[in-house]
Amino acid sequence: MKKKMTLEEGLSILKPGIEKAMMILDGYPTSALFTCEQYMQLYDCVYDMCVQSPPYEYCKELYELFKKALEESITLKVIPALKDKPHIWLLNEVCNIWAKYKVMAKCLGGFFLYLDRHVAEDNKATSLNSLSICCFHDMVFKEVYPTILEAALNLISQDRCQNSGCSDLLKNVSTFFVEIGNGKMHYYDNFEAAILASSAEYYNQLLFKLLPHYSPVDYIQQAHRCYNQEKERATQFLNQTSVEKLLQVVQEQLLGQNAMRARNSIENHKAECGDDSNSYQEVLLGCAGLNLGEGSSQG
Repeated sequence: MKKKMTLEEGLSILKPGIEKAMMILDGYPTSALFTCEQYMQLYDCVYDMCVQSPPYEYCKELYELFKKALEESITLKVIPALKDKPHIWLLNEVCNIWAKYKVMAKCLGGFFLYLDRHVAEDNKATSLNSLSICCFHDMVFKEVYPTILEAALNLISQDRCQNSGCSDLLKNVSTFFVEIGNGKMHYYDNFEAAILASSAEYYNQLLFKLLPHYSPVDYIQQAHRCYNQEKERATQFLNQTSVEKLLQVVQEQLLGQNAMRARNSIENHKAECGDDSNSYQEVLLGCAGLNLGEGSSQG
């Protein structure tokens, strides 16, 4: 009969493996840290400790060990990596460390995989994958979320003005917001709402800059150009539904009711100044009923 493994004996096997797995956060690939045999030894250790008869069944203790390993990795590796990072650097580092953390959590989850069977039988327990996300969310994300969101919006604004080529980073941020929600879309939805609001403000301001300087035909061409550029940028980091909402904002600000209100405001100002020309009215009337989504090859 196989000898029962005590908790102390099991921990003596598992803890060195956990410490090695944390090195993934330093950039080491899993394949460089564990052979298949070593990986299976750690899995077998957890399995044996889970299936032994009481009082040698240690599912609860192993679950807490897994959770503690996640928390220690965040405290020792993740938080220091993010400390004092300003906006754009914080965005880069959050996405970078999140990618490494997921790999590390998957590696650890492989050791403790049999625990998920036990968790499935306990409706009050959280799966190992969900637990890993919750730990990162509670210990890291809640603290840096406002800064990340602000930095992402600034990056989008910068890209409009400078074509900074930051689509990969914005895609990573967008994906991060989806994943950290752990199946719930509210962080991505907040991101979307913030983009729509800031975009409306941007194109409202742009409208007043463009109207005084272009004929109706030229203004429409400029509006098409803005629409096409926004579409090209947005499709690289937002889902299709978000892209459609964003393009509706561009349409409304440049050619919709907002543009008509802008026309009226400008015309009133011109009348007060004794200028009776009707160039603004001609521009907006020329744009009336147009859809920037049609004939978008113009530009």
